[in-house]
Amino acid sequence: MDFQPLGRSGLKVSKLALGAMNFGASAYFASSDETEARRIIDRFLAAGHVMIDTADGYTGGESERIVGRAIHRRRDQVVLSTKAFLPQGDGPNDRGLSRVHLTRALEASLRRLDTDYLDIYYCHQWDGVTPIEETMATLDGFVRAGKVRYLGASNFTAAQIVESQWAAQRLGGTAFTALQAQYSLVARTIEAEILPTCQRHGLGVTAWSPLGSGVLTGRYRDTSPSGDTRLGRLFASPVPEAHRWAAGLLNERTLRIAEEVGRVAVELNTSTAAVALAWIHGRPGITSTVVGPRTLDQIEQNLTELELPAELAERLDRLSVPIDGAVNGMRSDNAA
Repeated sequence: MDFQPLGRSGLKVSKLALGAMNFGASAYFASSDETEARRIIDRFLAAGHVMIDTADGYTGGESERIVGRAIHRRRDQVVLSTKAFLPQGDGPNDRGLSRVHLTRALEASLRRLDTDYLDIYYCHQWDGVTPIEETMATLDGFVRAGKVRYLGASNFTAAQIVESQWAAQRLGGTAFTALQAQYSLVARTIEAEILPTCQRHGLGVTAWSPLGSGVLTGRYRDTSPSGDTRLGRLFASPVPEAHRWAAGLLNERTLRIAEEVGRVAVELNTSTAAVALAWIHGRPGITSTVVGPRTLDQIEQNLTELELPAELAERLDRLSVPIDGAVNGMRSDNAA
């Protein structure tokens, strides 16, 4: 297994991280029950990978509980991360990156994960109300108390990353070591500013949604917004976000890219998932990639080792170049 440092730190990580967003019952998307989730976790760790990523907002906290139970006897083998920001109640202090909410959120996550420390603690998204100095001082306190070892940001813009690092420097505290950001063949906007900013400020980058929310696997070949198809069910969903997602991500350009990924997969006698992940792994500035399988079969596809021949990587590069800094109406600061 090839390990590399996470940003400007001594923490060694694998090139794949197991995303646990699908673990536990969800009213909004297909998910994995605990039995299947534990099979996925066991297979992932047996393959030699070490990073498992979750968040307090995933499946109402059940994702954290499932992960905690699954790794309890092998905690030291895992680089464990979770995130905070999303609502944990109806009160005015039940969300965001304030000292009061972060303190409550961390303690709750540690209980659900059944651990006394986190390897990486992420701010799930930017808080436009709380002063960044308050957030960074609070996070530094967690590190000094031994409850958190490294800090990360998720879905921050380049300017927000810089502001956070400067705040930590002014306070004499702990800066961010990691960033999670949306990145795939159909969402490449982080290349313009975010990746160079992370390199300059010492952040390792983990890409989420490397399969373009399933688009790159060929899952949405039927683009009709009606009928009993995957896309038709999205448009029929009572959840407004599902409509916006379908309208924003599924278009002629993204489906053309997905078709090309499929052709490359046929040429190499492999899966579309393996091709999309191999393209990510070959990109400069990317430390690791979050995969979010729901089944044992999907994790097997994600674990396929593949190095894209240079000419095929260049072919995918040319076809997927971002247009006007935005892809599919989705900007790099959207939250996962």
